[in-house]
Amino acid sequence: MLLGMRYLSALLLLFLCGCSATWVAPLDFVNVNIQTEKYEIATWQRTTNLSDPIHIYIEGDGRAFDGRGQPTRNPTPRGHLVRNFVSNDLATNVAYIARPCQYVMSETCSVSDWTSGRFSVDIIESSAHAIKKIAKDRPVILIGYSGGALLSGLIIQKYPEINIKKWITIAGVLNHSDWTKYFGDKPLPTSQDLNTLPNVSQTHYIAEYDKTVPYELSSRWTGGKNLVVVPGATHDDFGDWNPEL
Repeated sequence: MLLGMRYLSALLLLFLCGCSATWVAPLDFVNVNIQTEKYEIATWQRTTNLSDPIHIYIEGDGRAFDGRGQPTRNPTPRGHLVRNFVSNDLATNVAYIARPCQYVMSETCSVSDWTSGRFSVDIIESSAHAIKKIAKDRPVILIGYSGGALLSGLIIQKYPEINIKKWITIAGVLNHSDWTKYFGDKPLPTSQDLNTLPNVSQTHYIAEYDKTVPYELSSRWTGGKNLVVVPGATHDDFGDWNPEL
């Protein structure tokens, strides 16, 4: 009883202070922080069959900016959209990969890692390293949300040795140059871009009422191919919908 009260008190404290230091994952997931050359990347994994494909989810940009449009000190996401997808995935092997500097703030992290350089060579390389370590040569279904969609596409394009069975994007940004220009935002000068889509099996889910990544852009990036509109969804709220993998 005392242990339960302490657990509830800790959750209440996190809620009141707005902290987001960790994720209370399902009991069958294990938190494994992967050290790459530059960053320590937070992951949560459930592996029950070493021969089956693995579903790997890449988080979005998180809380990169505050309500005034200023860069935050900690990009750890406050929303639970991607983590809910992970929790609801019944595959034998599932993993969640945070973006560098989310959950774990490495000494090498700087504001540019979640702003202008969120798709930099270092970010791509480190995330690919984490995927390789988790996949262990198994077939991968790679799922990227929002900015994680672009990161996942860049990884597929630049690391063909990773055995990608299928690529899924959800409310995905697929070209940051086009995206920032569309909204009149500052470009991302130290970020790589995806000018052509990888040649793999793919499905791009978009939200019907997405104001962050509008249908017009998604249709342009994909040529209208492999595009599925989720009715009633917004960029960060898909209700009880889950992707078909």
